[in-house]
Amino acid sequence: MADDWRTDPFSRPDDPDAEAREQRRREREERRLKRQGKDEQEAAAPPPPPSPPPAPDPPVPPRTAEEEFWDEDPEPFEEEEGEPPPPAPPRGPRPPRPGAGVLGALRHHPFRVVGAVLGLLLLWFLVALFQPFHGEGSGRVVVQIPKGSSVSEVGDILGEKGVVSSSTLFQVRVTISGKRSDLYPGRFVMENDMSYGDAIETLSTAPLKKVSTLTIPEGYTREQIASLAEESGLEGSYMDASISSKYLNPAKYGGKGAESLEGFLFPDTFELKPGAPAADLVQLQVEDFKRRIEGVDMSYAKSKNLTVYDVVTIASMVQAESGTPSQDPLVAAVIYNRLKAGMTLGIDATVRYAVGNFDSPLTESELATDSPYNTRINPGLPPGPIGNPGLAAIEAAAQPAKEDFLFYVTKPGACNELEFSKTEAEFEADAAAYDEAREAAGGNSPDTCEE
Repeated sequence: MADDWRTDPFSRPDDPDAEAREQRRREREERRLKRQGKDEQEAAAPPPPPSPPPAPDPPVPPRTAEEEFWDEDPEPFEEEEGEPPPPAPPRGPRPPRPGAGVLGALRHHPFRVVGAVLGLLLLWFLVALFQPFHGEGSGRVVVQIPKGSSVSEVGDILGEKGVVSSSTLFQVRVTISGKRSDLYPGRFVMENDMSYGDAIETLSTAPLKKVSTLTIPEGYTREQIASLAEESGLEGSYMDASISSKYLNPAKYGGKGAESLEGFLFPDTFELKPGAPAADLVQLQVEDFKRRIEGVDMSYAKSKNLTVYDVVTIASMVQAESGTPSQDPLVAAVIYNRLKAGMTLGIDATVRYAVGNFDSPLTESELATDSPYNTRINPGLPPGPIGNPGLAAIEAAAQPAKEDFLFYVTKPGACNELEFSKTEAEFEADAAAYDEAREAAGGNSPDTCEE
């Protein structure tokens, strides 16, 4: 037992599995001896006999000439030595996989593609509108924003001057910034290619007042305008400066014998440098008249053989007689109808111009004054305008209302409204009502408004 333990180091006297391991060792030894014996037997066995040779093929009968003709194969194509085979045709581009590309994406994910496109468009619009990478402008551009200009007109002016790149985007930016009502009129020194934000900031800052403003009311005569010019501090005589001007020739408009520029001194609001000469105001007025008169339709007046100077003369009377612009065409119609009928116009405003009385009631002697401007005693138009009418009166004088009225008189207590009539009897009744109201008013014109 002691010897077994020494020869088998894995066996121990006290190992309970020693016998089982010894049994497995013996079985392995028996299997090895069996395999060894089998290999020795196979080596000692004689080799197997050779296989018999294959039987010869039966003899083939000789072939006839006809069979040999039809069984002959065509001669094979022999390639010339050294010549390479023809190259294979080039392969074309690989056809796109179905559903690949933008169209495939649009077909499988239409909302994602549309959303991406809309997002890019929105991004482009925001960049163009807010111009985050826009630099400063360049150069110097003088911009004049007329009083009363709308935001679209301001945008057009800036676009035409090259101050901003887009008038439309400027208007949108002004609207978004909430400054539509904050833009000032006047003269501004700006730059080329400014950002919308910088342009808005410039226009929303009141310009420095380096000029004086002078407003000429509609219908004022040369003498009345001369008083305003003197009060505003203009240098020189306005009366002398308004006799003639190199900027306007009355003869061009039919006023060949005009003694002054009366009628062509357009009433408006003008800006001049403090202490400017009165001739500067005259220049601004006549140039304003030339611009305005171009837009007046003179076709009807010309059909009655009236010149522009005649129309301006009629307009000056309309301006003085009509209480409101809505009545201008009716007053003009009365003048046209009385001229056609060969009647005197009988307009007191022409007498006031002749005697220089613009405020007090006319006296009997003034009404009978011997002057070519007295339309109570002289038929036809006066020699020239009796004031400087505005655009509404000029347009009414060029296109009078199509009415048969021959008379008018102030309607008592009706806020400067006139009562128009076609017959003398109607006029006499209206005049009697006016005289009664005037007497009740202490001899003053009863043209105040009643509540």
